Amino acid sequence: MESKGRILVVDDEETLCEALRFNLEAEGYEVDVAYSAEEALALDLTVYSLILLDIMMGAISGIQMASILKKREATAHIPIIFCTAKDEEDDMVEGLDMGADDYITKPYSIRNVLARVRSVMRRMASPRHRDDERLEYKGLSVLSGQKVCMVDGKEVKMPRKEFEILSLLLSHRGRVFSRDELLKSIWPDEVVVLDRVVDVNITRLRSKLGDYGRNIITRPGYGYGFFGE
Repeated sequence: MESKGRILVVDDEETLCEALRFNLEAEGYEVDVAYSAEEALALDLTVYSLILLDIMMGAISGIQMASILKKREATAHIPIIFCTAKDEEDDMVEGLDMGADDYITKPYSIRNVLARVRSVMRRMASPRHRDDERLEYKGLSVLSGQKVCMVDGKEVKMPRKEFEILSLLLSHRGRVFSRDELLKSIWPDEVVVLDRVVDVNITRLRSKLGDYGRNIITRPGYGYGFFGE
């Protein structure tokens, strides 16, 4: 059977790692496991299609490891699903705001994990925009294929979710998207995501766009849109 992709499971619970490995391999994925962030970071992470990452680990937490990966150009594109017993709102927001693609709280069913994995992998295989699409407004440019945002000739780094929000708003200038519409478009329908996550991403996106941040307008009670002449 042809592999559907290579997945890395990072968790300090060996029994859980092996259960995930067994079930993911049964689904047709190649699976490796690491029992700490330190062990995972010693691997060639560029070969993985997805990382299932526990938050509560040893010296380096899952949040810290995700931050390291998102700062490295070679690994910034790799989708991450957090698997953790921490289910408080701030932890969920921090993980998703960092660019994670999903967040699953323990205890969870293997069936649920497999559904989340399939959802993320499908989304990665079906780009939201054509590879040659270029969105522009004055000195603001978004290059979908290269996943690059340029502001007045300078590249601006941003996590995947911020990039996708900007692409969506810029491609529908003058339209207001509700928080619910943004959640359903940017995050998969199966994922439970708080409205606050949208607000946090919009705030950070505005701060990175300089003067163009003012073009992302809030319509109280309705949502957000990109407006400009």
